[in-house]
Amino acid sequence: MGVISWIVLGLLAGAVAKLLLPGRDPGGFIGTTVIGIAGAFLGGWISARYLDRPIVNDFYDGATWAAAIGGSLVLLVAYRILFGHSRR
Repeated sequence: MGVISWIVLGLLAGAVAKLLLPGRDPGGFIGTTVIGIAGAFLGGWISARYLDRPIVNDFYDGATWAAAIGGSLVLLVAYRILFGHSRR
């Protein structure tokens, strides 16, 4: 997958993570997009490094999507812990 594919995957993974963890975040749409893109890269790295599941070059691979969404969820939770909760 190319860089553009990872950005699109990250955008969609960030949106799914936002749907799974609703609430107001300090970053808004741009923050969610950045978290999704970074989460896609983080999830892919964790999957390849620690789970012995290298990310394939297929945009429609389920493991790639699971890793991207999982990484986005981890970063979204960390972001909320560090920069404030949305349910005050």
